[in-house]
Amino acid sequence: MSVVSEHTVDVIIPVHSPARPVARAVASVLDATAAPVRVIVVAHNTDPESIRATLGEFADHPGVDLLELHDGIRSPAGPRNHGIDHASAPYLSFLDSDDTLRPGALDSWLAFASSGAEAVLARIERAGSDAPDPLPPTRPGRTRNLDPVIDRLPYRNEPVGLLSRTRFDDLRYTPGLASGEDLELSARIWFSGASIAYDRHGPAYVFGDDAEDRVTAVRRSLDEDFAFLEVVAEGEWFRRLSRRQRRVFGVKVFRLHFFDAVLARLHGEGGLAAHRQEFAALVRRIERMAPGSLALLSRRDRAAIDATLSHDSDAALVMSLLEARWLGGVDAILTRNSLLSLHRQGPRRTLRDMTV
Repeated sequence: MSVVSEHTVDVIIPVHSPARPVARAVASVLDATAAPVRVIVVAHNTDPESIRATLGEFADHPGVDLLELHDGIRSPAGPRNHGIDHASAPYLSFLDSDDTLRPGALDSWLAFASSGAEAVLARIERAGSDAPDPLPPTRPGRTRNLDPVIDRLPYRNEPVGLLSRTRFDDLRYTPGLASGEDLELSARIWFSGASIAYDRHGPAYVFGDDAEDRVTAVRRSLDEDFAFLEVVAEGEWFRRLSRRQRRVFGVKVFRLHFFDAVLARLHGEGGLAAHRQEFAALVRRIERMAPGSLALLSRRDRAAIDATLSHDSDAALVMSLLEARWLGGVDAILTRNSLLSLHRQGPRRTLRDMTV
C-alpha cells in the first residue's frame, strides 16, 4: 500500500559532529520555505543526543526527524542513503550541515518541478565569493530541458537542488568511497533522460566556509580520489553512453579533478615524483573510458599534463603551468589540433559559457 506524505520535500542533512552549525542549516529550510517540508537530520557516527542539543529550538520541531547511523565509515554516502531510505515525500533535497539555503530556494525549485522538471539544479554561491558558481557551463540563459552534452551537465559534481524521489527512487550515493561518493550518482542523473531544469536566477544554495572538519577536505591517496572512475566505468548506464556522451565526462574529469589532484600533491611528501607513474596511469585510464578527451583540452592544459608526467620538470614549472591555465590568451582557448578548438567541449566555447 502506498503512503501519501504530508510533506512535499524531504531535506536530508548528515552531520558527524556537534561542532557543525546544523541548527543554522535547519533554520534556513524551515524558516524560509512556504511549501510543507521535513528536515531529516542524520547523526552519523556521533551521539545523537549531542546533535539534539546542537539543534536547540529545532530539536523538538514537528518538521524535524533526527535519525542515527553508526557505520564506522568516514563518508557522507551512508547517512545520505539512510536519509533517502527514510524519505517519503515526492521530492528530495540534500544539504550539508555547514551549508544553507537562501530564503525561498526550495519554493523556487518546486516551481520548476510543477512544470515538469524531474531534477532542478540549484544556483550555487560560495561564502566569501561575490560571484555565483559558473558550473555547469550551460548554454547561455538556458533554464529548462537541459541536455547532458550540450549543456555540459557532468560539470555539476553533486546533485545540489531538487530531485523527484519517484523518478530517481533507485539512486544511491556510492558506499565505501573515501571521496567522490556523489559523482556516479550525479552523472547517472544527468544522463538519465529525465527532464532537467536549472534555476540559474533563483535563491541559491550557499556553501559555507566555517567547517574545519569537512569530510571531503581530508587528504587521500590518488587511488582513493579516483576510485569513483571504476564505479562509473562498471555501470551499465555508462556502457550504454555514446562516444560523444562519454567525452564530456572525460574532459570534465581532466579539467576539474585531475588538475586539482596535481595541485594537492605538488608540494606534499615526495612531490610529484612520488606520484608520476600513478598520474600517467590515470591519464591513460580516463582516455580509455572517454576516447578523445585529451584532444579537446587546451594547449595549456596539455602542457600542464606533459609537465606533470615528465621526469625533467619540477614543482615550480608545473605550478606556473597550472596558474597559466586561467591567464587567458591564445593557448588557453586553442587545442593542439586547431580544428577541434571550436568543438562544443573544447576550451573556447566552454570557457565562454562559464562567463556568460
